[in-house]
Amino acid sequence: MHKLFAATALTLVLQLGFALPAAAQDKPATPQQQRMRDCNKNAEGKKGPERKEFMRACLSGKQADAKDARSMQQEKMKTCNANAKGMKGAERKAFMSDCLKN
Repeated sequence: MHKLFAATALTLVLQLGFALPAAAQDKPATPQQQRMRDCNKNAEGKKGPERKEFMRACLSGKQADAKDARSMQQEKMKTCNANAKGMKGAERKAFMSDCLKN
């Protein structure tokens, strides 16, 4: 009798355990959940700090701003590098630091 009761209880628990996650998936996604899904999909292939930066910008809606800021920084780096040709060591380091700050 105890075995029958235990088997019935176990079956019931297993059925409920598998039914709950399926019911939770039937709910429509909230806007934040949808944004998270979209950002995760767009972040494929990115890892580490690059992914973290991308996700932060994407989830806050500042993705376009982040791209513009990155492009401006890259342009500044190119300009400073071009102007620092011929410099070496401490002189180059000091010049690059000053150039990138301005």
